[in-house]
Amino acid sequence: MVKDLFERIQNNKGPLGKWASQAEGYFVFPKLEGELGPRMQFQGKEILNWSINDYLGLANHPEVRKADTEAAIQYGAAYPMGARMMSGHTDVHEQLENELAAFVMKEAAYLLNFGYQGIMSTIDALVTKNDIIVYDVDAHACIIDGVRLHMGKRFTYRHNDLESMEKNLQRATKMAMETGGGILFITEGVFGMRGQQGKLKEIVALKEKYNFRLLVDDAHGFGTLGKTGAGAGEEQNCQDGIDVYFSTFAKSMASIGAFIAADRDIIDYLKYNLRSQMFAKALPMIQTVGALKRLELLRNHPELKDKLWENVNALQSGLKARNFNIGDTNTCVTPVYLEGSVPEAMVMVNDLRENYGIFLSIVIYPVIPKGIILLRMIPTTSHTLADINETLTAFEAIREKLENGTYKSIAEKTTVDVS
Repeated sequence: MVKDLFERIQNNKGPLGKWASQAEGYFVFPKLEGELGPRMQFQGKEILNWSINDYLGLANHPEVRKADTEAAIQYGAAYPMGARMMSGHTDVHEQLENELAAFVMKEAAYLLNFGYQGIMSTIDALVTKNDIIVYDVDAHACIIDGVRLHMGKRFTYRHNDLESMEKNLQRATKMAMETGGGILFITEGVFGMRGQQGKLKEIVALKEKYNFRLLVDDAHGFGTLGKTGAGAGEEQNCQDGIDVYFSTFAKSMASIGAFIAADRDIIDYLKYNLRSQMFAKALPMIQTVGALKRLELLRNHPELKDKLWENVNALQSGLKARNFNIGDTNTCVTPVYLEGSVPEAMVMVNDLRENYGIFLSIVIYPVIPKGIILLRMIPTTSHTLADINETLTAFEAIREKLENGTYKSIAEKTTVDVS
């Protein structure tokens, strides 16, 4: 007898879904209200927000708001209609691509409607079943899902581990010689959970020994790293060695959309083979015009990045001085690692929000190992030193409650849905 397709779904809600009745609307799918920024509203109360990726504070920059508004008045939300290949191509899209390419020091660029969708499609277009993919085991879900589309062989290497990289490149090289294919190596410029930069300079150096092409997802590095803000490759002085550079507008650019940049012949190929863009409506003019203004501000106002790093350094040095474990982050992403169970984590975050007015992202198993709680903070240009000091004081208080068993005691008295 054939099973009902939905039987599995109804009986197994998944590792995160099993917490839904207790978590939804508060720990997951929370509703933040008010203007985007460090101070917002959550369930009717003002909170200090460390959970949005508006690194450079552009979301509510007056010039950005003006550009977005004027574009909406001039074009509406629909223009242009149709996919770029058919009826949705404009001079403004081309202008943005040219300016992005110049900014990240590549010959050409191509716009993508969404980062997640875009990098999946880029991976799919770059490889055939004869090619081999080598990628970091801690890669973002969008990379993992892109790799899953690949019909050929793929190998993962231990996170940022040079020895493991080389071992897997050797395996890939042997297999590629058998299949007659090539090798695509994928890493991130900045790993968004731990805050570490990918070892781009060392990976580029491996090209002297192995024949592969390098794709870098620099979503968190674009706008925050490098002398001009061109990202992790510029920061590590190896941008030339990155064959395909990817970033999203959803972080430093405070918008929707993404782009890839590479040599012109590669971009020309991808333009005609990226299925997610060939068959999708073009990026609306509101986002395209708005992205031009954001890029202009990013280029011409280095003080935005300077202020960001002033806040990053103040927050991270303050945490270290108080003996908090922030791992080996060397970017703006600021993780704080604590030991505790999922129920303890829920109680602790509830305490942070209700009694200290602090809102941040909580990361638990299965995203990270059992017994670890990761509190992830994203400092921005818009935060103040007062915000940082308030947060450091709150963190000392919640750590004491975690260590003395207060949260464990509360958690044991709370009914937890794990069905």
